[in-house]
Amino acid sequence: MSLEEYKGVYVFAQQVDNEISSIAFELLGKAKDLAKDLSTDVTAVLLGSDVKNLADKLAEYGADKVIVVDDPELKVYRTEPYAHALASVINKYKPEIVLVGATAIGRDLGPRVSARVATGLTADCTVLEIGDFPLQAIPGQEQKHNQLLMTRPAFGGNTIATIACPDNRPQMATVRAGVMQKIEPIKGAKAVVEEYNPGFTPDNKYVEILDVVKAVTDTVDIMDAKILVSGGRGVGSPENFKILEDLAAVLGGTVSCSRAVVDSGWKPKDLQVGQTGKTVRPNVYFAIGISGAIQHVAGMEESDIIIAINKDADAPIFDVADYGIVGDLNKIVPKLTESLKAEIAAK
Repeated sequence: MSLEEYKGVYVFAQQVDNEISSIAFELLGKAKDLAKDLSTDVTAVLLGSDVKNLADKLAEYGADKVIVVDDPELKVYRTEPYAHALASVINKYKPEIVLVGATAIGRDLGPRVSARVATGLTADCTVLEIGDFPLQAIPGQEQKHNQLLMTRPAFGGNTIATIACPDNRPQMATVRAGVMQKIEPIKGAKAVVEEYNPGFTPDNKYVEILDVVKAVTDTVDIMDAKILVSGGRGVGSPENFKILEDLAAVLGGTVSCSRAVVDSGWKPKDLQVGQTGKTVRPNVYFAIGISGAIQHVAGMEESDIIIAINKDADAPIFDVADYGIVGDLNKIVPKLTESLKAEIAAK
């Protein structure tokens, strides 16, 4: 493998029902940073059926070029045709870096594609940067430059690992939604569009989709919330979440929770914040009855303001909180809610 042949930062631009997923825009934002460090450009790979019209939207969020693979076989996501399409793009265009969202689709697609193109893949990255590998020079060992350094939690979040793929290309990573930030859209931006179709020959690995059943829910996506009132095991019971819901209602916010709450069956998985839940960046994050395990903190530490309420003065959550209150949440939260109601009424 001649590593010098591989150039450019590529992003798998996930779309569902001809609507680009937010994670694609987030990855394009990060791709711009990586491409700048490598003096190269950013290419979005758009797979689907009748999706060419989405190319300019990708340009607005940072794509210099869009490779479109448009075929009826790609109308609905299926592992085999999508893996064939993306692997074919990689083999033809030889990107140096490929980023994939760690969504249900991306977690299925990424590993299969990396195996097909004979490279590695680092999953669920939280930090991506260009640097030297090994990180510190080792006597007698070559230190390679301009490598993609992929950082992710390991061993259940108890340590942080930085991984590189110095001897194979492309360097591939999946990234969770909410970890990277979109750029401000560039209105009117146009991308260079190139259409490519590797050809599809359905075989016994092509799953036949008989029906698509979409879940209908009234739950607000916590990743879009500006104010989150999050509860942990310390709330005490599912019924006691009512006081958090009252606070959220006054603030115009949304209730979320920790993994312990979901594991106890008190709240649905959609509301979970943390390494195994969702990564959020609200303007204000209330951590109520949450101890602050590293797995939870990984999902909310980028919040603008963090307010912690916990009876344990030594709880780790206070290490990341901007404001902390030590005391009984059953007394503090209702008083806070009433004070806010009174202040709003006075205005």
